[in-house]
Amino acid sequence: MTIKATGICKEFIRQGKNTNRFTAVSPTDITIEPGKMYVLMGRSGSGKTTLLNILAGLLTPTSGKVLYDSEDIYALDDDKLSRFRCEHIGVIPQGQTAIHSLNVIENICLSYMLYGSFTEREAAYPAARELMQRLGIAELEKEMPSALSGGELRRMAIARAMLRKPDVIFADEPTCDLDDENTELMLKTLKETAKSGTAVFVVTHEKDAVGYADINLNMSGGVLTIQ
Repeated sequence: MTIKATGICKEFIRQGKNTNRFTAVSPTDITIEPGKMYVLMGRSGSGKTTLLNILAGLLTPTSGKVLYDSEDIYALDDDKLSRFRCEHIGVIPQGQTAIHSLNVIENICLSYMLYGSFTEREAAYPAARELMQRLGIAELEKEMPSALSGGELRRMAIARAMLRKPDVIFADEPTCDLDDENTELMLKTLKETAKSGTAVFVVTHEKDAVGYADINLNMSGGVLTIQ
């Protein structure tokens, strides 16, 4: 599945003494192709996360379109867009997004609990255990999120994003809270995922990520450039 964004822009209204518009993402065209790893770098506040959220179907642009093949995702109603994201898009967000009433493997299998047949749910658990083994958290299957370190929570989120083998994975600072060894493991895992045919789009400050990219991007003041 190819993602093609045309003319996407995001403006926010700032309330102050005088109402004014802040442009987080200037009009941007970008195509994300399957089987490639894109790495986007830039300073904090440059618009990287805003762009990622627009491409991932999480933030409606002020203008422009985001097409997944021929599907205009922002023309879908909320229910259809939610299901589309669940079935086609994996997101590794910044921060911790664990459901604290669920244990680790239940968190990883969450998308199948929301949208999935009984057979799919049953098959999800062995696949989740395989991912947990790859990511070094196999022994944490029945632990609750409150018992996990920041790095373990991050790896749980990565497993959740990868479980459905989505068409694209959007990763916002996926190596945050990870030590050097696990940072390398994570970048290698994302690269292998891209090689398997998934599009991978990574926002990061991790300079080592550049060496894993097929396409290096930079963002400054809301303007996207290819390096």
